[in-house]
Amino acid sequence: MFAPRHPSLLGRLERGETIGAVWLSLGSAAICELAARARPDAIVLDMQHGLWERLAVEAAIGATPSEVPVLVRVAENAPRAIGEALDAGAEGVIVPLIETAAAARAAVSAAHYPPRGARSGGGVRPLADFASYVEGARVGTVVAVMIETARGVENARAIASVEGVDLVFIGTGDLALSLGIFPQFDARHDAACEAVRDACLAEARPCGIFTSGVEAAKARREQGYRMVVTVNDIELAALGFREGAEAFNEKDQLT
Repeated sequence: MFAPRHPSLLGRLERGETIGAVWLSLGSAAICELAARARPDAIVLDMQHGLWERLAVEAAIGATPSEVPVLVRVAENAPRAIGEALDAGAEGVIVPLIETAAAARAAVSAAHYPPRGARSGGGVRPLADFASYVEGARVGTVVAVMIETARGVENARAIASVEGVDLVFIGTGDLALSLGIFPQFDARHDAACEAVRDACLAEARPCGIFTSGVEAAKARREQGYRMVVTVNDIELAALGFREGAEAFNEKDQLT
């Protein structure tokens, strides 16, 4: 849960660290609590494609110590979606399907209080000590915007140049769909990702990318991406179930 007096994620990005995030989609506060015990660099709650409901997000963030930053991938670039995620105690938001600098500016505005933005004041957690929260949120709220379409790639440098964008994050699956190459992920996909990364480098803006597991995350880290996904709950659960069933069936066949 966001600690307004001790925000951590933005400082780590500014120091040039690479963030290894756990990505959670199954909507379980209990799984989030278990993930937090591993002390990952960050946890992402996916409200766009995941099963999260608002009360579950509140519970999950409440069960996560402030030492583990929580980001919420919101369902849309809208003030209500962004405000609800931050009111729940998230340290930042990941805003999907950003294609223009104007859309990036709208996301920044929705995430910050006046005079910097237009976020409304409220929420159970912020109001516990609203003066401290507002002060901390002004310097610690992380706004990440997702580039995941061909148009977004074309406008990557303009998006990365927007003041208040703290991280540009590449959505690899939607990008492949937009480029018309799914599921091959061929050289055109690599070139698009590199173009976004290079545009971010030109603007001194951190660039992250969705990865499907720890080996891919390590490889992307070596390529200069500053936020990667080390594990996600859907694949972790599916792998565990599959391996358990296969191991049991293999033993049964040998006896």
